Amino acid sequence: MSDSELDAAGITDPRLRQAYQRCRSLNAQHGRTYFLATRLLPRPRRPAVHALYGFARRADDIVDEPVPPDTRVDRSRALAELRNELLTGLDQGESRDDLLAAVVHTAGQHGLDRTLFEDFLASMRMDLSVRDYPDRAALNRYMRGSAEAIGLQLLPVLGTVSPPERAAPHAAALGKAFQLTNFLRDVAEDLDRDRVYLPADELAVHGVDRELLHWCKQHRRTDPRVRRALAEQHAKTGEIYRFARAGIALLEPVSRPCVETACTLYARILNRIEDEDFAVFQIRATVGRWHRTRVATSGLIRSTLARRTSRARRTGQQRREVA
Repeated sequence: MSDSELDAAGITDPRLRQAYQRCRSLNAQHGRTYFLATRLLPRPRRPAVHALYGFARRADDIVDEPVPPDTRVDRSRALAELRNELLTGLDQGESRDDLLAAVVHTAGQHGLDRTLFEDFLASMRMDLSVRDYPDRAALNRYMRGSAEAIGLQLLPVLGTVSPPERAAPHAAALGKAFQLTNFLRDVAEDLDRDRVYLPADELAVHGVDRELLHWCKQHRRTDPRVRRALAEQHAKTGEIYRFARAGIALLEPVSRPCVETACTLYARILNRIEDEDFAVFQIRATVGRWHRTRVATSGLIRSTLARRTSRARRTGQQRREVA
């Protein structure tokens, strides 16, 4: 993390700065779209976003990181240790862990609800044993603790111009939309982990089951039944994006370009899946560099204007107070 971001956020302790730096590195390495959008936030707000990403990445790596064939890893125990270390840190207001120190600091600075962290870790524990989701309700329970929890954690960092509870459903929906996009794009990759993050009953309507999905993966082609099922999932995810977008106007103006950019880029991934005729077993849908640059440039312009307007308003308010 650049010193200017840490300085702007008032983070001076060397250990804390190092922890935030580590979180930023994880974000830059693994979350390209997320990291790009974060750079459109005012500098003081960026470290907190990196910290929350770093925590999510730490938990996700425990659950999913490949290990050498001859190595035994107790993922359940590692996840339990992470939970204990985090909750202890939240209780004490600080952590000795070289990553959780930033997470605990962020939680304290922004008054983050600790139950959101516990909900997130509960969903990560589900990944250790749950392989299928029988219906939409079951999948929603998983996403409430994963993607929705992250959206709600970010809300105090982004700030709102309305009561937070009014913006909360939209923030949760945006996290859900991002995750559902990943589920559609990564069907084949998730099968490698013996997981299917698509409602089994909705797939069954189209004659799709796990066996057929494995056949598609093995032959690198999308069966017409699977294509119809994925098209339905695509349409439902698009509806969630539309609801989520309605909440962007409830955020503080300086935060809107960041969220708009992330939403636009992730929605583009969703649309690419459709453009490629749901060939998710052959092609991993991505956003091209030119399109990413164009969207980011537009976001940067809006971000710059929002910050200038915000500074002008503060200056005007200060002058009125002095007068």
